[in-house]
Amino acid sequence: MGMNDTPSGERIHIGFFGMRNAGKSSVVNAVTGQDLAVVSDKAGTTTDPVSKAMELLPLGPVMITDTPGFDDVGELGELRVRKTKQVLNRTDIAVLIVDGTRGMRSADRQMTGLFREKNMPFLVVYNKSDLFTSADDIPGYRNNADAPEKNCVVVSAEKGKNIELLKERMAAIKPVSEGKMQIVADLLHPDDFAVLVVPIDKAAPKGRLILPQQQTIRDILEADAAAVVVKEYELRDTLANLGKKPRIVITDSQVFAKVSADVPEDVMLTSFSILMARYKGFLETAVRGVAAVEKIDDGDTVLIAEGCTHHRQCDDIGTVKIPRWLRNYTGKDFKIETCSGRNFPDDLSPYRMVLHCGGCMLNEREMLYRMKCAEDQNVPVTNYGTLIAYMQGILKRSLEPFPYLAEIIEDVENGQF
Repeated sequence: MGMNDTPSGERIHIGFFGMRNAGKSSVVNAVTGQDLAVVSDKAGTTTDPVSKAMELLPLGPVMITDTPGFDDVGELGELRVRKTKQVLNRTDIAVLIVDGTRGMRSADRQMTGLFREKNMPFLVVYNKSDLFTSADDIPGYRNNADAPEKNCVVVSAEKGKNIELLKERMAAIKPVSEGKMQIVADLLHPDDFAVLVVPIDKAAPKGRLILPQQQTIRDILEADAAAVVVKEYELRDTLANLGKKPRIVITDSQVFAKVSADVPEDVMLTSFSILMARYKGFLETAVRGVAAVEKIDDGDTVLIAEGCTHHRQCDDIGTVKIPRWLRNYTGKDFKIETCSGRNFPDDLSPYRMVLHCGGCMLNEREMLYRMKCAEDQNVPVTNYGTLIAYMQGILKRSLEPFPYLAEIIEDVENGQF
């Protein structure tokens, strides 16, 4: 990802769905203007989701994803359908491609039902219109309760007919907002100082900051405040020499304890991980779930989930440091399982609790889907920053910037979880 690229988690995700051989890949190629997906007359050519980042004004940066046919069959087909459902969990706008020669069938109606169930805006695109004199000749096009005409576009991917119209209709859709917060800008006033503590160790990416740090700096600048970035051992002297008390100190969670000791009590303190949990809409869930660490017992299994797939260093936060800190805190002999990227398990029942990263590489809809999975299965879930603050006895302080959480914090600290 280049410096000027919008991260995947910040793009609007548009998923293309439909039955095999409806022409999904052909429409995707026409919309993106590239041979993104392999096309063939043979049903089931698309075997895995394929994505392309692009600009679609006035929506802005989007991620277009082509998916396998939802009606795929056999053992391999089941895997493809599962991948299609995974795409659905992170989709902000859905586009259903229907074979215009056959009209909507049961699998298509099943998809529109899923769109509505997930409160997801969608378009129905009747492809292969070049084979008809008019839209009236498309089976079931008129008076279709599953696909009202206002939600429909008739196109021909092969002839390029109405592709620009489709792009305009897609761009005009406003995704359902889940109430996304700012990262930190709403906590700042113009001319405030925000001090960011960024350790540079073996796990830090060479030559760059990690994504939450980049995004936080951008958010601070957009609030007309100033970002001061220091290493953990420079913090004390920086605070003494600033000449002005910072509004907030934001730290990498791994050095929470040291930073907490160096920051005056009258200065707000939190972590990048906690800010990302709030930004992605699951901080309250993370706070409610954190005290479940007190119930971890010998033989339990804890799932550590990360939204990205990255090269693991020798002292990796997710697979090494957190398991070590958690075992030291609980004194229990439990098992750790990990997952990364899109491979979040549907069945969470084997786990005592889930520990999740901040989710900077996942969009809000997918993060909330994961939280809902855990809630439905009665499995507590928290995130790295909240867990580390709790184990180090500074949970209340690290959440002081968010007074709406005060009662939940009190319940957690009183063991009411």
